[in-house]
Amino acid sequence: MRRNAPLLATTLLVPGLLALCACSGNKNAEAPPPSEATQGAGPGAGGSGAVVESEFGTPVKDRVATLGFLNKRNNITQVIQLKTGESRRIGNVIIKLATCERTAPWEDPPETGAFVQLFVEERATTQEKLAWHKVFSGWLFKNSPALNVVEHPVYDVWVKDCAMKFPGEEESPAAAASTSSAAKPAGKPAAAAPTPAAPDNAPADDSPPA
Repeated sequence: MRRNAPLLATTLLVPGLLALCACSGNKNAEAPPPSEATQGAGPGAGGSGAVVESEFGTPVKDRVATLGFLNKRNNITQVIQLKTGESRRIGNVIIKLATCERTAPWEDPPETGAFVQLFVEERATTQEKLAWHKVFSGWLFKNSPALNVVEHPVYDVWVKDCAMKFPGEEESPAAAASTSSAAKPAGKPAAAAPTPAAPDNAPADDSPPA
């Protein structure tokens, strides 16, 4: 009977260890990103800052924003480009673009903005699990960054550019001049050199030799 005692103890101990490992594994498992951060929802969806598409310029779906991203832990800055509704994950951060906008050429002062959402996977205390939190959702402005800022101790995002065009920008004076000069030849053809006049005492071509 004593010979079976170690086998019985092992049989009872193994399931307990497996259950403990499973619990610890689930506790440290990576939390999936929220669907809001990964799904390509419409511009400005799900918030009071809904984006209203301008009647001028490139449609919202075709605009591309250039954003700057800073990790203050290692002081590394990255430049990323996002299309409308696209998101990008960098480590434990997800940056999502709703749309971008810039003022028309006839408006003053010029301004460029983007509606950005920032999600960060972090824990409030060391005892809590990692979880995704939306730390920013709103407009960011290139020339007026103080109007709205990303308030996070580690990460920062700002607007660098918005790729879009307005009617008439393709036919700007500089572009028209460039197109006109390219269409015309580089210069006029050289005129034929004048034939030198014969001297008065020169014999005619048909006169007999002297």
